[in-house]
Amino acid sequence: MKIVYLHQYFKKPTENGGTRSYDLAAAFVKEGYQVEVVTTTSDAKGFDTGKWRVEIVNNVKVNYLYLPYDNSYSILKRSTVFFLFLWHSFWRLRKMEADVILATSTPLTIGIPALLKKWIDGTPYIFEVRDVWPEAVIAIGAVRNTVIKTILYKLESVLYSNAEFIVPLSVDMQRSIQSRFPRASKKSEVIIENISEIDRFSGVSKNADYLEEVIGFTPKTSILYAGTFGKVNRIDYVIELAAELYKVDSSIVFLLMGTGAEKMRLIELAIKLRVFKKNVFFLDPVGKNDLPKVYSCVSMGSSFVAPVRELWANSANKFFDTLAAGKPILINHGGWQSDVITRNNIGYVLKPQLKDNNLVDFASYVNSHTNLAVAGVRAREFAKVNYSLSVAVQKYLKLFELVRLTKKNKSNVS
Repeated sequence: MKIVYLHQYFKKPTENGGTRSYDLAAAFVKEGYQVEVVTTTSDAKGFDTGKWRVEIVNNVKVNYLYLPYDNSYSILKRSTVFFLFLWHSFWRLRKMEADVILATSTPLTIGIPALLKKWIDGTPYIFEVRDVWPEAVIAIGAVRNTVIKTILYKLESVLYSNAEFIVPLSVDMQRSIQSRFPRASKKSEVIIENISEIDRFSGVSKNADYLEEVIGFTPKTSILYAGTFGKVNRIDYVIELAAELYKVDSSIVFLLMGTGAEKMRLIELAIKLRVFKKNVFFLDPVGKNDLPKVYSCVSMGSSFVAPVRELWANSANKFFDTLAAGKPILINHGGWQSDVITRNNIGYVLKPQLKDNNLVDFASYVNSHTNLAVAGVRAREFAKVNYSLSVAVQKYLKLFELVRLTKKNKSNVS
């Protein structure tokens, strides 16, 4: 059985970014499937704009299209990149044989080439919902035009109705889909959360000198944020939290690792609030293979979003990497992750509005070696059982088998 994996931002473990698609694709190959990826790259080396290049990555055939992209791009420029990929990937798909297409959003437009391939060639597709578009982008005000909103919701409806299966990455995403599109309820019964890559984070020796090398000392308590500095991440919250916490306990340090459109503004804010290089440090991102070494040196991991309920449905890599590393997780929002943390004692949940938090209680929690040790062990064990790669793969294999049987039955009828 051949799977064509359609993902605009496919990342290898040597690169900075989420590797869900890489991990799944490589695992599918090990299970005997043939996998071909259609994606983009922003690395200009060896590429001409609008031209394809094929590489074999861990036995997965990857079709790369060079299309420069950056989180700092304007909405118009990002939309242009989305539609360029839509156009080029559709014609790439037209030349490919496939038993099923796995199209993973975002953006929502990723589903259009798969939809057209189905309409023209009859190839079924599974639509993986990594974020609920357009609901989330509309909620944060990125799309305001009424006509565009209507078009996007209609596109979402068409993509869902034509998909063989819809795979939400969280129970909150599933609820959103099923409440707005009741006819999609049966198709979206299987939730496959993001992956805690247990093997990647196993057997990592703690580099005791790492933080000494990058920030000049080894903090007693350190909290890592490893991700994008974008508006939806609301890292202002972290810097303001650090400023208030400095008055309570100056020994708790925040390490902000990543890139993004907001980075320079956030550095300026940290300087303004007098926490820059005191208890807030900005670090350059590292590849996914190197991330376990960073996590091994910190007390907690973290994930933050803006106070918008639609964003609470997210299935952020930061959450799952933290659990895989055996560290407690810190978040600042409600939703399914808050429920998981609270029920299983695997971290700490701050309230969305900074002023509503008891910082003395928070400082007491993170300074307790017992709290952190117990939560870290529970986090890793919970991730093994619920979010490991093997769990995700087995769920997908069942869906692929259902697709195969459906195609076989249709063929017998005809």
